[in-house]
Amino acid sequence: MKHLLIFILVLLPPLARCAELGAVTRQMVRPVLIRNEHNSLLQLTINAKRPFVQVKAIAVELEGEMELESLQFYFTGVDDGFSTQKPFGERLRSDKSVVFKGHARLRAGPNHFWLSCRAKAAANLSGKTDARVLSIETSTGRLVPRDETPNVRKRIGIALRRHWDDGVHTYRIPALATSARGTLLAVYDMRRRRSKDLQEDIDIGLLRSTDGGQTWGAQQVIMDMGTFRGMPQEVNGCSDPGIIVDPETGEIFVFAVWMNGRAGTHQWNSGGSEPGHEIGRSAQFVMIRSLDDGRTWSKPENMTREWKDPRWILYAPSPQQGIALRDGTLVMPTQGRDEADRHFSNLLISQDHGKSWTVSPAASFGNTECQAVQLADDSLMLNCRTESPTKFRTIAVTRDLGRTWTPHATNRMGIIEPNCNGSLYRFDYREGGKSKSVLLFANPHSQKSRTNQSIQVSFDEGKTWPAKHRLLLDEGRGKGYPSLSRVDDRHVGIVYEGSGAHLVFERIPIEDLVKR
Repeated sequence: MKHLLIFILVLLPPLARCAELGAVTRQMVRPVLIRNEHNSLLQLTINAKRPFVQVKAIAVELEGEMELESLQFYFTGVDDGFSTQKPFGERLRSDKSVVFKGHARLRAGPNHFWLSCRAKAAANLSGKTDARVLSIETSTGRLVPRDETPNVRKRIGIALRRHWDDGVHTYRIPALATSARGTLLAVYDMRRRRSKDLQEDIDIGLLRSTDGGQTWGAQQVIMDMGTFRGMPQEVNGCSDPGIIVDPETGEIFVFAVWMNGRAGTHQWNSGGSEPGHEIGRSAQFVMIRSLDDGRTWSKPENMTREWKDPRWILYAPSPQQGIALRDGTLVMPTQGRDEADRHFSNLLISQDHGKSWTVSPAASFGNTECQAVQLADDSLMLNCRTESPTKFRTIAVTRDLGRTWTPHATNRMGIIEPNCNGSLYRFDYREGGKSKSVLLFANPHSQKSRTNQSIQVSFDEGKTWPAKHRLLLDEGRGKGYPSLSRVDDRHVGIVYEGSGAHLVFERIPIEDLVKR
């Protein structure tokens, strides 16, 4: 009994001191991105009632460890933001269970650690991963943290474009399409010097994937206006690419807006573009074509005189994918500023496989970037970015290829937004031997900021968007522009401006959207 009492007395002080510590773990909903050196898996916060307690080891359990190459803990002290300045222990190979051994001295109050990972280059884009801290060994004893986000599983994605990839400062404004051969085509702005909109040194880039988005080829520069009229590149920028595929002929069209001269201006602001067609005064609507699945491209064709009403201040493509209707008609979403400087959304239409095009009247005013789908009754729904201060999407319907328009029942009251581009897409699939179809909509699901990038689902042609079917992809803050396109019969692809990379690609099983 005497020996037992001595043993208890020896143990009591460490246990009592360990009770002065508390710990929690949290995970944000963000993808783990292939090509990123660091992907935060979780944040560990240890609250200490007194200073100088030492953390000696952290034991972690993983799911989906086969998708990861390595892991590293970092200690950020009282700063709760992610930082790689102070590693805790060594970088370890991914395994089901790993123990990080290091030394970190705590201050009184909250102390923060971050678990980061590097994904394998061949990680499965349909895979998910999860991490859980099992225990923490300290100088005062063993501590088991409480998991505040037990249901978060991180998806695998790809950092398609990052800051300074290929010497380019900023990548923005993605549009995703699927060719007639099933190739994924991502077009976007290459903002070479800085993140600024036009006027600036901006070209149009392209990435192609022939294996469902798992790997992507080398970047192509498909539109570069050079030093037109002897002016430098920074006053010959082209931006805001839109793309459309003709499934019957296989031809691919990419559109962009080009500005010549007018340094320091913006095409959507006063002084940035003028009525008429003259290069150097009015922003220009340009187009290129590919007949070989996006491998090579024609030289830019200037379509401004054919398509732009000379009274309008601006006419430009909407940076999204156009569609082919069931009868083969090509429908490209577009936008502009009319003679009264009212911002509008409308359509560019071809009924002869791109040989000629017509421009529809405005669907509505006070809105810009947009995307269309064909509904089950063959009408067209146009879903548009609304101008501030309204924080709901503008939605209009036409039954005559845009000659006349009516507001949809959900117009400016159904789908929230932070005044940002969004993507509307029809996805057809089979289930139980039956043909089914849903509408998908992606945008930053917020009315305050470009956070919470999500995909929503409508089972009734856009009348309702059930909250339980909203899939949150990235709760962090990014530039926010998304674009959806079909990968195959069971997957939809999305490229978006995320919190972990300038352009992020994810491949989502349709079951994850319709069966929640």
